[in-house]
Amino acid sequence: MEQTIFEMQQKMSTGELTSRQLIESFLEKINSTDKNGAQINSIIELNPDAQSIATRLDAERISGRVRSPLHGIPILIKDNINTHDKMQTTAGSLALEGNIAPRDAFIVKQLRKAGAIILGKTNLSEWANFRGKRSISGWSSRGGLTRNPYALDRSACGSSSGSGAAVAANLCAAAIGTETDGSIICPAQTNGIVGIKPTLGLLSRSGIIPIAHSQDTAGTMARTVADAAILLGALTGVDEKDSATKRGAKHMLKDYTKFLDENGLKGARIGVARNMCGTDTRINKFFESSIDVMKHLGAVIVDPANLPNFDKFGKTESDVLHYEFKADLNKYLASANAGVKNMEDVIKFNEENKARVMPYFGQEHMLTAQEKGSLRDKNYREALAKNLLLTRKNGIDAVMKKYKLDAIIVPSGGPAWMIDLANGDAINWDMESTSPAAVAGYPHITVPMGYVFGLPVGISFFAKAWQESTLIKLAYAFEQATQVRIAPKFLKTAEFDK
Repeated sequence: MEQTIFEMQQKMSTGELTSRQLIESFLEKINSTDKNGAQINSIIELNPDAQSIATRLDAERISGRVRSPLHGIPILIKDNINTHDKMQTTAGSLALEGNIAPRDAFIVKQLRKAGAIILGKTNLSEWANFRGKRSISGWSSRGGLTRNPYALDRSACGSSSGSGAAVAANLCAAAIGTETDGSIICPAQTNGIVGIKPTLGLLSRSGIIPIAHSQDTAGTMARTVADAAILLGALTGVDEKDSATKRGAKHMLKDYTKFLDENGLKGARIGVARNMCGTDTRINKFFESSIDVMKHLGAVIVDPANLPNFDKFGKTESDVLHYEFKADLNKYLASANAGVKNMEDVIKFNEENKARVMPYFGQEHMLTAQEKGSLRDKNYREALAKNLLLTRKNGIDAVMKKYKLDAIIVPSGGPAWMIDLANGDAINWDMESTSPAAVAGYPHITVPMGYVFGLPVGISFFAKAWQESTLIKLAYAFEQATQVRIAPKFLKTAEFDK
Protein backbone atom coordinates (compact mmCIF):
# COMPACT_ATOMS: atom_id res chain seq x y z
CA MET A 1 0.00 0.00 0.00
CA GLU A 2 1.28 3.45 -0.89
CA GLN A 3 1.76 5.89 1.98
CA THR A 4 2.73 9.54 2.00
CA ILE A 5 5.57 10.88 4.13
CA PHE A 6 2.99 12.57 6.36
CA GLU A 7 1.15 9.27 6.85
CA MET A 8 4.39 7.46 7.67
CA GLN A 9 5.26 10.13 10.23
CA GLN A 10 1.82 9.94 11.81
CA LYS A 11 2.13 6.19 12.30
CA MET A 12 5.63 6.50 13.75
CA SER A 13 4.54 9.27 16.11
CA THR A 14 1.78 7.07 17.58
CA GLY A 15 3.99 3.98 17.81
CA GLU A 16 1.96 2.11 15.23
CA LEU A 17 5.07 1.90 13.06
CA THR A 18 8.83 2.17 13.59
CA SER A 19 11.41 3.35 11.13
CA ARG A 20 13.04 -0.08 11.34
CA GLN A 21 9.75 -1.74 10.34
CA LEU A 22 9.32 0.77 7.54
CA ILE A 23 12.79 0.07 6.17
CA GLU A 24 12.24 -3.69 6.37
CA SER A 25 8.92 -3.47 4.54
CA PHE A 26 10.53 -1.50 1.69
CA LEU A 27 13.47 -3.92 1.55
CA GLU A 28 11.04 -6.83 1.30
CA LYS A 29 9.19 -5.14 -1.54
CA ILE A 30 12.45 -4.31 -3.33
CA ASN A 31 13.48 -7.95 -3.10
CA SER A 32 10.14 -9.25 -4.34
CA THR A 33 9.40 -6.59 -6.97
CA ASP A 34 12.54 -4.86 -8.20
CA LYS A 35 14.81 -7.87 -8.58
CA ASN A 36 12.74 -11.04 -8.51
CA GLY A 37 9.14 -10.16 -9.41
CA ALA A 38 8.51 -7.46 -11.99
CA GLN A 39 12.28 -7.06 -12.40
CA ILE A 40 12.13 -3.30 -12.77
CA ASN A 41 15.81 -3.20 -11.81
CA SER A 42 15.61 0.37 -10.53
CA ILE A 43 18.07 0.00 -7.66
CA ILE A 44 21.76 -0.44 -8.31
CA GLU A 45 22.86 -0.91 -4.68
CA LEU A 46 21.26 -1.08 -1.24
CA ASN A 47 22.65 0.53 1.90
CA PRO A 48 23.80 -2.33 4.19
CA ASP A 49 23.52 0.01 7.20
CA ALA A 50 19.93 1.16 6.57
CA GLN A 51 18.39 -1.03 9.26
CA SER A 52 20.90 -0.09 11.97
CA ILE A 53 20.48 3.60 11.11
CA ALA A 54 16.70 3.16 11.44
CA THR A 55 17.14 1.60 14.88
CA ARG A 56 19.19 4.60 16.04
CA LEU A 57 16.61 7.03 14.68
CA ASP A 58 13.82 5.11 16.42
CA ALA A 59 15.74 5.52 19.68
CA GLU A 60 16.00 9.25 19.04
CA ARG A 61 12.24 9.44 18.51
CA ILE A 62 11.57 7.58 21.76
CA SER A 63 13.82 10.04 23.57
CA GLY A 64 11.75 12.92 22.21
CA ARG A 65 13.95 14.05 19.36
CA VAL A 66 12.40 14.23 15.90
CA ARG A 67 14.75 16.03 13.55
CA SER A 68 12.38 16.92 10.72
CA PRO A 69 9.45 15.56 8.68
CA LEU A 70 11.99 13.18 7.13
CA HIS A 71 13.04 11.60 10.43
CA GLY A 72 13.28 7.85 9.83
CA ILE A 73 11.98 8.10 6.25
CA PRO A 74 13.62 5.92 3.55
CA ILE A 75 14.91 7.87 0.54
CA LEU A 76 16.65 6.55 -2.57
CA ILE A 77 19.29 8.62 -4.34
CA LYS A 78 20.71 8.48 -7.85
CA ASP A 79 24.05 6.72 -8.28
CA ASN A 80 25.88 9.88 -9.34
CA ILE A 81 25.58 11.42 -5.87
CA ASN A 82 28.47 10.87 -3.45
CA THR A 83 27.93 9.01 -0.20
CA HIS A 84 30.80 8.43 2.18
CA ASP A 85 29.60 5.06 3.43
CA LYS A 86 29.72 1.47 2.21
CA MET A 87 28.01 2.27 -1.09
CA GLN A 88 29.77 3.11 -4.34
CA THR A 89 29.19 6.17 -6.51
CA THR A 90 29.66 5.27 -10.16
CA ALA A 91 27.16 7.07 -12.46
CA GLY A 92 26.37 3.51 -13.56
CA SER A 93 29.79 3.10 -15.19
CA LEU A 94 32.11 0.15 -14.71
CA ALA A 95 34.92 2.66 -15.12
CA LEU A 96 34.07 3.93 -11.62
CA GLU A 97 33.38 0.56 -10.04
CA GLY A 98 34.70 0.54 -6.48
CA ASN A 99 34.58 4.31 -6.11
CA ILE A 100 33.82 5.01 -2.45
CA ALA A 101 33.48 8.78 -2.21
CA PRO A 102 35.89 10.57 0.13
CA ARG A 103 32.99 12.58 1.58
CA ASP A 104 29.22 12.95 1.35
CA ALA A 105 27.76 15.27 -1.25
CA PHE A 106 26.40 18.40 0.43
CA ILE A 107 22.79 17.38 -0.23
CA VAL A 108 23.50 13.99 1.35
CA LYS A 109 24.78 15.75 4.48
CA GLN A 110 21.52 17.71 4.53
CA LEU A 111 19.52 14.49 4.19
CA ARG A 112 21.35 12.81 7.05
CA LYS A 113 20.98 15.93 9.22
CA ALA A 114 17.21 15.82 8.59
CA GLY A 115 17.09 12.21 9.80
CA ALA A 116 16.32 10.68 6.42
CA ILE A 117 17.64 7.19 5.76
CA ILE A 118 19.43 6.61 2.48
CA LEU A 119 17.96 3.24 1.57
CA GLY A 120 20.15 2.77 -1.48
CA LYS A 121 21.16 4.12 -4.85
CA THR A 122 19.17 4.05 -8.05
CA ASN A 123 20.26 2.96 -11.48
CA LEU A 124 20.51 5.59 -14.21
CA SER A 125 21.33 6.09 -17.83
CA GLU A 126 25.12 5.69 -17.75
CA TRP A 127 27.02 8.95 -17.19
CA ALA A 128 23.61 10.63 -16.86
CA ASN A 129 22.80 9.89 -20.50
CA PHE A 130 25.79 11.77 -21.86
CA ARG A 131 28.09 9.06 -23.15
CA GLY A 132 26.79 7.96 -26.57
CA LYS A 133 24.47 9.55 -29.11
CA ARG A 134 22.38 6.38 -29.54
CA SER A 135 21.94 5.80 -25.84
CA ILE A 136 19.34 3.66 -24.12
CA SER A 137 17.60 5.43 -21.26
CA GLY A 138 17.84 3.48 -18.04
CA TRP A 139 20.76 1.31 -19.14
CA SER A 140 24.17 1.36 -17.48
CA SER A 141 27.10 -1.02 -17.74
CA ARG A 142 27.17 -1.47 -13.98
CA GLY A 143 23.43 -1.57 -13.29
CA GLY A 144 21.88 -3.07 -16.41
CA LEU A 145 18.46 -1.98 -17.70
CA THR A 146 15.73 -0.26 -15.68
CA ARG A 147 12.17 -0.88 -16.89
CA ASN A 148 8.98 1.13 -16.62
CA PRO A 149 6.66 -0.31 -13.92
CA TYR A 150 3.55 0.56 -15.95
CA ALA A 151 4.67 -1.66 -18.84
CA LEU A 152 7.89 -3.61 -18.49
CA ASP A 153 8.71 -3.47 -22.20
CA ARG A 154 8.68 0.36 -22.05
CA SER A 155 11.40 2.84 -21.21
CA ALA A 156 11.62 4.49 -17.80
CA CYS A 157 13.22 7.48 -19.57
CA GLY A 158 16.37 9.04 -18.21
CA SER A 159 18.72 9.79 -16.90
CA SER A 160 17.07 9.51 -13.46
CA SER A 161 15.38 6.31 -14.64
CA GLY A 162 15.85 4.33 -11.47
CA SER A 163 14.65 7.15 -9.23
CA GLY A 164 11.48 7.57 -11.29
CA ALA A 165 10.72 3.85 -11.57
CA ALA A 166 11.44 3.14 -7.89
CA VAL A 167 9.15 5.90 -6.66
CA ALA A 168 6.37 4.82 -9.03
CA ALA A 169 6.74 1.20 -7.88
CA ASN A 170 6.52 2.24 -4.20
CA LEU A 171 10.03 1.05 -3.33
CA CYS A 172 10.79 4.15 -1.22
CA ALA A 173 9.08 7.20 0.22
CA ALA A 174 10.69 9.50 -2.35
CA ALA A 175 13.90 9.81 -4.33
CA ILE A 176 16.49 12.26 -5.56
CA GLY A 177 17.36 12.59 -9.22
CA THR A 178 19.55 15.00 -11.15
CA GLU A 179 18.92 16.96 -14.33
CA THR A 180 20.95 18.70 -16.98
CA ASP A 181 18.12 18.82 -19.52
CA GLY A 182 15.09 16.61 -18.93
CA SER A 183 16.64 14.02 -16.64
CA ILE A 184 14.18 14.63 -13.79
CA ILE A 185 11.16 15.81 -15.74
CA CYS A 186 11.14 13.01 -18.34
CA PRO A 187 11.45 10.01 -15.97
CA ALA A 188 9.00 11.63 -13.54
CA GLN A 189 6.32 12.15 -16.19
CA THR A 190 7.01 8.82 -17.92
CA ASN A 191 6.67 6.94 -14.63
CA GLY A 192 3.57 8.84 -13.52
CA ILE A 193 5.01 10.75 -10.57
CA VAL A 194 5.87 14.32 -9.51
CA GLY A 195 9.28 15.76 -10.33
CA ILE A 196 10.75 19.08 -9.20
CA LYS A 197 13.76 20.49 -11.02
CA PRO A 198 14.69 23.57 -8.97
CA THR A 199 16.42 26.78 -9.92
CA LEU A 200 20.15 26.27 -10.41
CA GLY A 201 21.74 27.20 -7.08
CA LEU A 202 18.86 26.26 -4.82
CA LEU A 203 20.58 22.91 -4.17
CA SER A 204 24.31 22.32 -3.99
CA ARG A 205 26.04 20.55 -6.86
CA SER A 206 29.18 19.59 -4.94
CA GLY A 207 29.80 15.87 -4.67
CA ILE A 208 27.62 15.04 -7.68
CA ILE A 209 29.22 13.51 -10.78
CA PRO A 210 28.72 16.32 -13.30
CA ILE A 211 27.82 16.93 -16.89
CA ALA A 212 27.69 20.73 -16.97
CA HIS A 213 27.75 23.22 -14.11
CA SER A 214 25.64 25.79 -15.98
CA GLN A 215 22.65 23.41 -16.09
CA ASP A 216 23.20 20.58 -13.55
CA THR A 217 20.98 20.39 -10.50
CA ALA A 218 19.62 17.74 -8.17
CA GLY A 219 15.86 17.60 -7.66
CA THR A 220 13.11 15.65 -5.97
CA MET A 221 10.85 12.86 -7.24
CA ALA A 222 7.81 11.61 -5.34
CA ARG A 223 4.29 10.25 -5.70
CA THR A 224 2.75 13.52 -4.48
CA VAL A 225 3.56 17.21 -4.69
CA ALA A 226 3.60 17.34 -0.88
CA ASP A 227 6.24 14.63 -0.58
CA ALA A 228 8.40 16.26 -3.28
CA ALA A 229 8.10 19.59 -1.44
CA ILE A 230 9.06 18.07 1.92
CA LEU A 231 12.18 16.52 0.42
CA LEU A 232 13.13 19.73 -1.41
CA GLY A 233 13.15 21.76 1.79
CA ALA A 234 15.46 19.28 3.50
CA LEU A 235 18.07 19.60 0.74
CA THR A 236 18.49 23.38 0.62
CA GLY A 237 21.44 25.14 2.23
CA VAL A 238 24.45 27.30 1.45
CA ASP A 239 27.48 25.22 0.53
CA GLU A 240 30.88 26.91 0.69
CA LYS A 241 32.03 24.62 -2.12
CA ASP A 242 29.28 25.76 -4.50
CA SER A 243 29.16 29.48 -5.23
CA ALA A 244 25.75 29.18 -6.88
CA THR A 245 24.20 28.37 -3.49
CA LYS A 246 25.65 31.58 -2.06
CA ARG A 247 23.88 33.56 -4.78
CA GLY A 248 20.69 31.65 -4.03
CA ALA A 249 20.89 31.99 -0.24
CA LYS A 250 18.16 34.62 0.13
CA HIS A 251 15.75 32.50 -1.91
CA MET A 252 16.18 29.24 0.01
CA LEU A 253 13.49 27.88 2.29
CA LYS A 254 13.58 24.92 4.64
CA ASP A 255 9.83 24.39 4.46
CA TYR A 256 7.91 24.40 1.20
CA THR A 257 4.87 22.69 2.69
CA LYS A 258 3.33 26.04 3.62
CA PHE A 259 2.64 26.52 -0.10
CA LEU A 260 0.48 23.39 -0.34
CA ASP A 261 -2.73 25.30 -0.97
CA GLU A 262 -5.77 23.62 -2.55
CA ASN A 263 -6.89 27.08 -3.67
CA GLY A 264 -3.47 27.91 -5.08
CA LEU A 265 -4.72 28.36 -8.65
CA LYS A 266 -7.33 30.97 -7.74
CA GLY A 267 -6.39 34.22 -9.46
CA ALA A 268 -3.14 32.79 -10.85
CA ARG A 269 -2.21 33.87 -14.36
CA ILE A 270 -1.19 30.79 -16.35
CA GLY A 271 0.30 31.08 -19.83
CA VAL A 272 -0.12 28.32 -22.42
CA ALA A 273 2.98 27.96 -24.60
CA ARG A 274 1.08 26.61 -27.60
CA ASN A 275 4.17 26.62 -29.80
CA MET A 276 5.72 23.97 -27.53
CA CYS A 277 2.69 21.68 -27.19
CA GLY A 278 3.04 19.46 -30.24
CA THR A 279 0.30 17.85 -32.29
CA ASP A 280 -0.49 14.57 -30.50
CA THR A 281 -4.28 14.70 -30.19
CA ARG A 282 -4.34 12.13 -27.37
CA ILE A 283 -2.00 14.18 -25.18
CA ASN A 284 -3.61 17.49 -26.11
CA LYS A 285 -7.01 16.11 -25.10
CA PHE A 286 -5.69 15.64 -21.55
CA PHE A 287 -3.97 19.02 -21.73
CA GLU A 288 -7.20 20.81 -22.69
CA SER A 289 -9.03 19.05 -19.85
CA SER A 290 -6.29 20.19 -17.49
CA ILE A 291 -6.70 23.77 -18.65
CA ASP A 292 -10.45 23.50 -18.01
CA VAL A 293 -9.72 22.30 -14.46
CA MET A 294 -7.49 25.30 -13.85
CA LYS A 295 -10.16 27.66 -15.15
CA HIS A 296 -12.70 26.03 -12.85
CA LEU A 297 -10.30 26.59 -9.94
CA GLY A 298 -10.15 30.31 -10.72
CA ALA A 299 -6.99 30.58 -12.79
CA VAL A 300 -6.74 33.20 -15.50
CA ILE A 301 -5.59 31.35 -18.63
CA VAL A 302 -3.57 33.35 -21.16
CA ASP A 303 -3.75 31.37 -24.38
CA PRO A 304 -1.59 31.51 -26.35
CA ALA A 305 1.42 32.78 -24.44
CA ASN A 306 3.99 31.41 -26.86
CA LEU A 307 7.57 31.11 -25.68
CA PRO A 308 9.97 32.94 -28.02
CA ASN A 309 13.23 31.30 -29.09
CA PHE A 310 12.44 27.95 -27.47
CA ASP A 311 13.98 26.11 -30.45
CA LYS A 312 16.87 28.44 -31.29
CA PHE A 313 19.66 27.19 -29.03
CA GLY A 314 20.03 23.45 -29.69
CA LYS A 315 23.50 23.68 -31.24
CA THR A 316 24.89 26.10 -28.67
CA GLU A 317 23.43 24.08 -25.79
CA SER A 318 25.24 21.03 -27.11
CA ASP A 319 28.50 22.99 -27.42
CA VAL A 320 28.26 24.27 -23.86
CA LEU A 321 27.52 20.81 -22.47
CA HIS A 322 30.54 19.29 -24.23
CA TYR A 323 32.91 22.03 -23.05
CA GLU A 324 31.69 21.84 -19.47
CA PHE A 325 31.51 18.04 -19.41
CA LYS A 326 35.23 17.79 -20.04
CA ALA A 327 36.19 20.47 -17.52
CA ASP A 328 33.77 19.42 -14.79
CA LEU A 329 34.30 15.66 -15.06
CA ASN A 330 38.07 16.06 -15.02
CA LYS A 331 37.75 18.08 -11.82
CA TYR A 332 35.51 15.46 -10.18
CA LEU A 333 37.65 12.48 -11.19
CA ALA A 334 40.89 14.08 -10.01
CA SER A 335 39.80 13.54 -6.39
CA ALA A 336 37.72 10.37 -6.82
CA ASN A 337 38.78 6.98 -5.45
CA ALA A 338 38.78 5.44 -8.91
CA GLY A 339 41.31 4.12 -11.39
CA VAL A 340 40.26 6.73 -13.96
CA LYS A 341 41.44 10.27 -13.22
CA ASN A 342 40.15 12.20 -16.21
CA MET A 343 37.91 11.88 -19.25
CA GLU A 344 40.75 10.57 -21.38
CA ASP A 345 41.14 7.68 -18.93
CA VAL A 346 37.40 6.94 -19.11
CA ILE A 347 37.45 6.88 -22.90
CA LYS A 348 40.40 4.50 -22.84
CA PHE A 349 38.72 2.25 -20.23
CA ASN A 350 35.53 2.12 -22.30
CA GLU A 351 37.44 1.13 -25.42
CA GLU A 352 39.49 -1.52 -23.63
CA ASN A 353 36.32 -2.98 -22.05
CA LYS A 354 34.07 -2.52 -25.06
CA ALA A 355 32.22 -5.82 -24.76
CA ARG A 356 31.04 -5.05 -21.23
CA VAL A 357 30.74 -1.27 -21.38
CA MET A 358 29.62 -0.53 -24.93
CA PRO A 359 27.62 -3.54 -26.18
CA TYR A 360 24.74 -1.38 -27.44
CA PHE A 361 26.02 2.16 -28.05
CA GLY A 362 29.26 4.12 -28.08
CA GLN A 363 30.82 7.15 -26.42
CA GLU A 364 30.45 9.90 -29.01
CA HIS A 365 29.64 12.59 -26.45
CA MET A 366 32.81 11.82 -24.52
CA LEU A 367 34.92 11.86 -27.67
CA THR A 368 33.44 15.21 -28.70
CA ALA A 369 33.96 16.65 -25.23
CA GLN A 370 37.56 15.47 -25.10
CA GLU A 371 38.33 17.50 -28.24
CA LYS A 372 37.03 20.73 -26.71
CA GLY A 373 39.33 23.43 -25.38
CA SER A 374 39.15 25.22 -22.05
CA LEU A 375 36.28 27.25 -20.60
CA ARG A 376 38.24 30.38 -21.58
CA ASP A 377 37.60 29.66 -25.26
CA LYS A 378 35.67 32.37 -27.08
CA ASN A 379 33.35 29.81 -28.70
CA TYR A 380 32.31 28.49 -25.30
CA ARG A 381 31.73 31.89 -23.76
CA GLU A 382 29.70 33.09 -26.73
CA ALA A 383 27.60 29.92 -26.82
CA LEU A 384 26.82 30.18 -23.10
CA ALA A 385 25.90 33.86 -23.39
CA LYS A 386 23.59 33.11 -26.32
CA ASN A 387 21.88 30.28 -24.45
CA LEU A 388 21.17 32.43 -21.40
CA LEU A 389 19.94 35.37 -23.49
CA LEU A 390 17.52 33.24 -25.52
CA THR A 391 16.13 31.28 -22.57
CA ARG A 392 16.08 34.03 -19.92
CA LYS A 393 15.75 37.69 -21.04
CA ASN A 394 14.45 36.89 -24.54
CA GLY A 395 12.65 33.71 -23.48
CA ILE A 396 10.91 32.85 -20.21
CA ASP A 397 11.40 36.28 -18.60
CA ALA A 398 10.05 38.04 -21.70
CA VAL A 399 6.80 36.08 -22.01
CA MET A 400 6.13 36.13 -18.27
CA LYS A 401 6.65 39.89 -18.14
CA LYS A 402 4.55 40.54 -21.27
CA TYR A 403 1.52 38.64 -19.97
CA LYS A 404 2.16 39.14 -16.22
CA LEU A 405 2.25 35.37 -15.69
CA ASP A 406 2.75 33.26 -12.59
CA ALA A 407 3.73 30.21 -14.63
CA ILE A 408 3.82 28.69 -18.11
CA ILE A 409 2.29 25.30 -18.86
CA VAL A 410 2.92 22.67 -21.55
CA PRO A 411 2.52 18.88 -21.76
CA SER A 412 5.58 17.27 -20.16
CA GLY A 413 5.95 14.59 -22.83
CA GLY A 414 4.42 11.55 -24.44
CA PRO A 415 3.89 7.96 -23.31
CA ALA A 416 6.92 5.75 -22.74
CA TRP A 417 8.44 4.24 -25.86
CA MET A 418 9.36 0.60 -26.41
CA ILE A 419 12.78 -0.43 -25.13
CA ASP A 420 14.99 -1.07 -28.16
CA LEU A 421 18.54 -2.22 -27.44
CA ALA A 422 19.35 -2.40 -31.14
CA ASN A 423 18.38 1.17 -32.06
CA GLY A 424 18.41 3.09 -28.80
CA ASP A 425 15.79 5.54 -27.58
CA ALA A 426 12.94 6.18 -30.00
CA ILE A 427 11.35 9.34 -28.61
CA ASN A 428 8.77 10.45 -31.16
CA TRP A 429 7.28 13.40 -29.30
CA ASP A 430 6.89 16.55 -31.39
CA MET A 431 6.76 18.75 -28.33
CA GLU A 432 9.27 20.52 -26.10
CA SER A 433 8.99 20.86 -22.35
CA THR A 434 12.40 20.71 -20.71
CA SER A 435 15.08 22.67 -22.57
CA PRO A 436 14.08 26.32 -21.97
CA ALA A 437 13.90 25.95 -18.18
CA ALA A 438 16.92 23.62 -18.11
CA VAL A 439 19.19 25.92 -20.11
CA ALA A 440 17.96 29.01 -18.25
CA GLY A 441 18.50 27.26 -14.91
CA TYR A 442 14.87 27.97 -13.98
CA PRO A 443 12.43 25.81 -11.94
CA HIS A 444 10.14 23.22 -13.50
CA ILE A 445 7.57 20.83 -12.00
CA THR A 446 5.74 17.96 -13.68
CA VAL A 447 2.54 16.40 -12.32
CA PRO A 448 0.54 13.41 -13.68
CA MET A 449 -2.10 14.50 -16.21
CA GLY A 450 -3.49 11.31 -17.80
CA TYR A 451 -2.80 7.93 -19.38
CA VAL A 452 -2.41 6.78 -22.98
CA PHE A 453 -2.96 3.00 -23.17
CA GLY A 454 -2.21 2.87 -19.46
CA LEU A 455 1.06 4.80 -19.88
CA PRO A 456 1.40 8.05 -17.90
CA VAL A 457 1.72 11.54 -19.35
CA GLY A 458 2.30 14.68 -17.31
CA ILE A 459 1.75 18.42 -17.33
CA SER A 460 4.60 20.87 -16.78
CA PHE A 461 4.64 24.15 -14.85
CA PHE A 462 7.73 26.36 -15.20
CA ALA A 463 8.57 29.96 -14.37
CA LYS A 464 11.31 32.51 -13.68
CA ALA A 465 14.17 31.87 -11.27
CA TRP A 466 13.40 31.13 -7.60
CA GLN A 467 9.68 30.59 -8.13
CA GLU A 468 9.60 27.11 -6.55
CA SER A 469 7.03 28.22 -3.97
CA THR A 470 4.64 29.48 -6.65
CA LEU A 471 5.04 26.37 -8.79
CA ILE A 472 4.48 24.09 -5.80
CA LYS A 473 1.30 26.00 -4.93
CA LEU A 474 -0.04 25.75 -8.49
CA ALA A 475 0.97 22.11 -8.98
CA TYR A 476 -0.53 21.09 -5.63
CA ALA A 477 -3.87 22.75 -6.38
CA PHE A 478 -3.99 21.00 -9.76
CA GLU A 479 -3.02 17.64 -8.27
CA GLN A 480 -5.60 17.82 -5.50
CA ALA A 481 -8.37 18.76 -7.92
CA THR A 482 -7.59 16.02 -10.44
CA GLN A 483 -6.15 13.08 -8.43
CA VAL A 484 -5.02 11.51 -11.70
CA ARG A 485 -2.28 9.18 -10.53
CA ILE A 486 -2.91 5.43 -10.60
CA ALA A 487 -0.36 2.99 -9.17
CA PRO A 488 1.41 0.80 -11.75
CA LYS A 489 0.37 -2.81 -12.35
CA PHE A 490 3.74 -4.08 -13.63
CA LEU A 491 2.18 -5.28 -16.87
CA LYS A 492 4.31 -7.02 -19.47
CA THR A 493 3.11 -4.60 -22.14
CA ALA A 494 0.78 -1.62 -22.49
CA GLU A 495 -3.02 -1.93 -22.22
CA PHE A 496 -3.91 -1.56 -25.89
CA ASP A 497 -7.43 -2.81 -25.32
CA LYS A 498 -8.23 0.30 -23.22
